[in-house]
Amino acid sequence: MIRVAVSQRITFFSERQEKRDELDQRLIIFLWQAGFIPIPVPNAIENYMDNTNKYAKDFSKWLKFVKPDAIVLSGGNNLHEFKERDITEKHLMDFAISKKLPLLGICRGMQMIANWAGVSLHPVQKHIKTRHKIFGKLSGVVNSYHAFSLERCPQDFTVLAFSEDGEIEAIRHNYLPWEGWMWHPEREKNFSIRDITQIRSLFNSKKLKILKGK
Repeated sequence: MIRVAVSQRITFFSERQEKRDELDQRLIIFLWQAGFIPIPVPNAIENYMDNTNKYAKDFSKWLKFVKPDAIVLSGGNNLHEFKERDITEKHLMDFAISKKLPLLGICRGMQMIANWAGVSLHPVQKHIKTRHKIFGKLSGVVNSYHAFSLERCPQDFTVLAFSEDGEIEAIRHNYLPWEGWMWHPEREKNFSIRDITQIRSLFNSKKLKILKGK
């Protein structure tokens, strides 16, 4: 089975001065039902504020030990809300490039991809805690929990779906096996066949099978 490294949101509990890595159990179930082995990614293996590359080296050791076949950048948190999460996901993207791994960005994860590609975000209305239609290569009805959207399609990407009000809802890289979805597949009461089919196609690509000798 394909091992999928999944980034985690960070929650800060002020009364305990404690930061916790968290994942929606439904995202784990979604990936499992799609046929993958989900592996949560820690956000702080070492002190990321020590102004050295120690974190990068130790996180690389973790990645080499886990040997993920694919990566998911999960939702939750705004960009730059927690520095350690931004750093962790940047390393995951670098690792995906170096190993030619498929990568899916969900909501914030798609925003992270846009940020990596040099594209800014802009605030949007009527996209928080609602549902709406999408149109394009991917279509149907999706949930929506984001207050920011992409200013434009990043260079070397193609738009897979727009919302009814013209916002970019899904993208795919033209050369890398990367996609971004602004909706949360895990938040559907019954997982969408569209989403299951799409992630299976992305993570079970011929390029991945050739790379892993499967």
